[in-house]
Amino acid sequence: MRRIILILLALVSVQLNAQDMAHYKRVVKELSSARYQGRGYARGGANKAGRFLEKEYRKAGVDELVIQPFTIDINTFCGKMDMWADSRRLTPGVDFSMREYSPGVHGEFPVYHVDTLNFDAERMYADLARPEYAGCMVCCDFWFAYRHGKDFSRLQKEGGCTNAGLIQTWTSPIKFYKAYGHRVADKPIVWVTPEAIEGVQKVRLDVDNEFLKGYEIFNVIARVDGCSHDSCYVFTAHYDHLGNLGRKVYYAGANDNASGTAALVTLAAYYARHKPQYDMYFLSVSGEDANLRGSEFFAQNPLFPLERIKYLFNLDMIGDDNPVQYCEVSDEGMRGYALFEKINAGARYFKELNRGELAANSDHYPFAKRGVPCIFLENQEGSAFPYYHTVYDNWKNAVFDSYEPVFKLVRDFIEKY
Repeated sequence: MRRIILILLALVSVQLNAQDMAHYKRVVKELSSARYQGRGYARGGANKAGRFLEKEYRKAGVDELVIQPFTIDINTFCGKMDMWADSRRLTPGVDFSMREYSPGVHGEFPVYHVDTLNFDAERMYADLARPEYAGCMVCCDFWFAYRHGKDFSRLQKEGGCTNAGLIQTWTSPIKFYKAYGHRVADKPIVWVTPEAIEGVQKVRLDVDNEFLKGYEIFNVIARVDGCSHDSCYVFTAHYDHLGNLGRKVYYAGANDNASGTAALVTLAAYYARHKPQYDMYFLSVSGEDANLRGSEFFAQNPLFPLERIKYLFNLDMIGDDNPVQYCEVSDEGMRGYALFEKINAGARYFKELNRGELAANSDHYPFAKRGVPCIFLENQEGSAFPYYHTVYDNWKNAVFDSYEPVFKLVRDFIEKY
């Protein structure tokens, strides 16, 4: 009889894990679907995703749900998005993308290819003053322009040179960002793959932008009551993403960060079923891709004193298959890091934990700089990692290997901390 009970308990445990994985995959698939248009700040994508999460948390059985609105200024690209290199039509998101703070651009332009092997800034300026390069697009590698920032900053400002804008090459798969989209620059910057622009004499661009000022988005905060209310644990993940690049292209963000968002939903369901010792907060933030705006807003306007937080876990891009787990830990969080390593070594959830330097690269940072003990978990360098911030980070390329070990690692930490 005892053996039968143990077998039944094991089967129930396997069934619960299977149900959690099915639930997790369902949320990732939903959030990365066309319905949410990349969960961006135009076409209502991010806010639709927030409303979906509100329903998911209610179904999970949380004790309280709070919507925390705030506003951002953000540049968007939801209109025309067309480019021709000589006579070849390029594909947005595959052959080219826009720098997030670019204005719209319309017209045909000669291309000036920078001589990066024998670079001389003054000679470049002299070339651009010649009539044949009036109103041109200046083209060179992104990292070269970055290293020579002072020389190229003049080309980005109205009145600095007669060029119409810049083309910067970026190897495939080409990226798209939103972090500095709170403004619109004087001239456009177009990112193009090297093979799409090599030897090209003229480009034609028909690109629309729309700057949204005071655009309202919101954080979704769920709470599961613990036995004690004097302290709490916080899980955070951003549910927004990059949205659209033109009328037809959107960035699904299956790994970034439907993966972390879905984990918060399943963790909330888990703790709603298994009453924790302390209150659990699940902070689904928007505005991360607009430079951590949602987490910064919450840190400035918390629903409870930040001093109550025993530990905060930021789950961002955990949908991958690298057996080594990357993490960043705040100064105060280092008191618990040895326990993370001990738990991981004993259970062998990951081959090892790779701790990097604390940086302002995700939603743990606004809390870390305010003295909150926290850890950032991101599975880097796996098969899904090269696709982040590209059109290929979609359901078709979704990977789920790191979800369960991350789930178990933080669960075990909470039980023992």
